[in-house]
Amino acid sequence: MQVNDSQLTPLMFLERSAIAFPDKPAIRDGETLTSYAEMAAHATEMARALTASGIEAGDRVAYLCPNTPEMLIAHFAVPLVGAVLVAVNTRLSPDEIAYILDHSGARMLVVDESLTGSVETILGERNLDEVVTIGGEGGLASTDYDSFRARGADGEPLPWRVDDEQRTIAINYTSGTTGRPKGVMYTHRGAYLNALGEAMHSKHDPSSVYLWTLPMFHCNGWCTTWGVTAVGGTHVALRAVDPAEIWRLIGAVGVTHLNAAPTVLISLANHPDARPVERGLVATTAGAPPSPTIIAQMGDLGIEVVHVYGLTETYGPMTVCEVQPEWADLDPDVRVRMVARQGISMVIADPVRVVDEDMQDVPRDGATLGEVVMRGNSVMSGYHDDPEATAAAFRGGWFHSGDAAVWHPDGYIELRDRFKDVIISGGENISTIEVEQALMSHPAVLEAAVVATPHEKWGERPKGFVTLKRGQEVDEATLIEHVKGRIARFKAPDEVEFLDAFPKTSTGKIQKFVLREREWTEHGGRRIN
Repeated sequence: MQVNDSQLTPLMFLERSAIAFPDKPAIRDGETLTSYAEMAAHATEMARALTASGIEAGDRVAYLCPNTPEMLIAHFAVPLVGAVLVAVNTRLSPDEIAYILDHSGARMLVVDESLTGSVETILGERNLDEVVTIGGEGGLASTDYDSFRARGADGEPLPWRVDDEQRTIAINYTSGTTGRPKGVMYTHRGAYLNALGEAMHSKHDPSSVYLWTLPMFHCNGWCTTWGVTAVGGTHVALRAVDPAEIWRLIGAVGVTHLNAAPTVLISLANHPDARPVERGLVATTAGAPPSPTIIAQMGDLGIEVVHVYGLTETYGPMTVCEVQPEWADLDPDVRVRMVARQGISMVIADPVRVVDEDMQDVPRDGATLGEVVMRGNSVMSGYHDDPEATAAAFRGGWFHSGDAAVWHPDGYIELRDRFKDVIISGGENISTIEVEQALMSHPAVLEAAVVATPHEKWGERPKGFVTLKRGQEVDEATLIEHVKGRIARFKAPDEVEFLDAFPKTSTGKIQKFVLREREWTEHGGRRIN
């Protein structure tokens, strides 16, 4: 190592905060406080336990946990031994979890007691060296977390460094918008830089009290697991999004920041406990673009909305709508529409572009549609074990988002549509193909199509359309339950409409856009994301 050069890794953030703020609360979990010195010690013990259990550099360690202290500490403990963290979506079905464990090649699974029911039927067929359960027996043939951690109680300190900043630190799985999910690989360098970008643009500092309303399994919590630690803020654990509990914690523990999809903001703004936050609060939002209405509602409550945009492949958010000082003089309706745009690249990323099919920039006229493409430090290193998908995503030397947008004269981008038919429901992506296949697996169904329909709480929800085989009968409730038995329940449509025939092209392809436009027109709007 050169005197003036070191490999970048977010591990350094915990090392520094344990020195700078040893006695400061790093984590609040109910009434339990964990200091930064204790957090670093916990991570070190867990890392030594992993080594004692045979985990080596490059091995994958899967975690299936809510937003708990153990899940947060895993973001440091696992990479501390050079291993790769695979944080699994807690809302997936057993079959989906099994696929991720197999595809990632995970050697170990750490599961919270509350989620053991999601894995107990699949563990016998998995090639796992060990299963560790957090919080009790959990009904599994597994090792208790505290007992496992005790294996690392004694030993030498571990270096908060890596020998190669391009080493993979985490694999995060997409929501499978074109079928099977893909494993997105993050590097130590990318995680380090994006964490700093998130901390900067969300306006974090040592006084931050960050409430975990965003799942840590989603893009490693938009890298905020590392970012809040970097500034020495306090993480507030939250197992489930409950508006009443969020409002209670805002008042009780002085929450200053949270990240959430617009649907969470809507639930907060419309909850009976909603009240102005006199000291102010920063809510960073992404997923489906926030509506001007919810941005205005948040402002009335003293909550500043930071609007960001990105994908799993870009470590979460990669652009931010930088609010310009002169916008304060605009009509309020105009101002919130400006804030609802996706903006420009974050400080740690190369400028985003909006391009045509020939990779030429579209005019910055706020009207011409093109695809958003990105590159820079916060773009994934590739898809795990999928070189073909990686090459397709990186064609032309840029990452292709699959999102359609316009480019405004001031350089800000604004999403207008999706090239894919992905549905964003409560911040989670739902593949229409996956839902259609589940519908088609019912013996009475002849053809199926699924599109997004507006939903007051979740932003969007899937709606199914089916035609039935001749002489077959089935009711709507039966079909919905059928789908819930085959994929994650949250992906199932809320309603299914029976058609005599689908609108189709001359080649027989179902014209899903006709169905989608009808749904949104009937609800008084047009889907723009």
